Amino acid sequence: QCLLSGSWRSNSGCRMVVSVLGKDGSFSGSYLPGPATGDSEILTSPLEGSQQDAGLVSQPIFSFTVRWQLREAARTTAFLGQCYVGTKGEETLHALWLLREAADSPAEDWKATR
Repeated sequence: QCLLSGSWRSNSGCRMVVSVLGKDGSFSGSYLPGPATGDSEILTSPLEGSQQDAGLVSQPIFSFTVRWQLREAARTTAFLGQCYVGTKGEETLHALWLLREAADSPAEDWKATR
C-alpha cells in the first residue's frame, strides 16, 4: 500500500517531505528543489495536495501544488501522478508537472506556463 507520508527524492535531487497526511487523503509538507534546477533563489516551499483513498486502491493517484518561496518572483507548480508498489514492496512516485510564473500582461501569458 502506498502512503505519501515521509520523505521522497526525485532523480534530479528534489526533495518532497509530506509531514501531515489526513484521513480524507489530504496532505501537506514542504518541497525543496535539487541542485539540477540551478536556482539558488528558491527556498524550501510549502506544498498541499490530496491522495486517492489508499484503503480502496493499493496504487493511488495523487496531486499537489507547490507555492514557491522566492525572493523576487511568483511561481506555482502543480503535480499529478500515481504511487506504484513494486514486487519487493518498494514505493515509487511517477508524476507530471506544470510550472506557472506570473505574467506582466495578457500578451506575455503564452510564455508563463512550462
